[in-house]
Amino acid sequence: MVVLCTAGNNEADKLAEALVNEKLAACVNAAPVRSCYIWEGKLCWDGEVLLIIKTAAERAEAIKKRITEMHSYAVPEIIVLPIIDGSSAYLDWVSSS
Repeated sequence: MVVLCTAGNNEADKLAEALVNEKLAACVNAAPVRSCYIWEGKLCWDGEVLLIIKTAAERAEAIKKRITEMHSYAVPEIIVLPIIDGSSAYLDWVSSS
């Protein structure tokens, strides 16, 4: 599975480290993004970090719970996507990590 989550810079680092150290994620990529959205009736543009979290399917619920516990946003982005195909060696590593 791939889990997507956005956060501020310092918070993104803490989330990524916690997920990897707690063996919930095999790998987390952190990419800077600009997000446009409406919050509380106002149009917002914010610099954030997009976390691309690779994990096994059985860990997705635990990742959602951990992000919710740690995240400062009232409604953090947590999107879980299946991996349809990929390098079998890489996917085996993700599963075993």
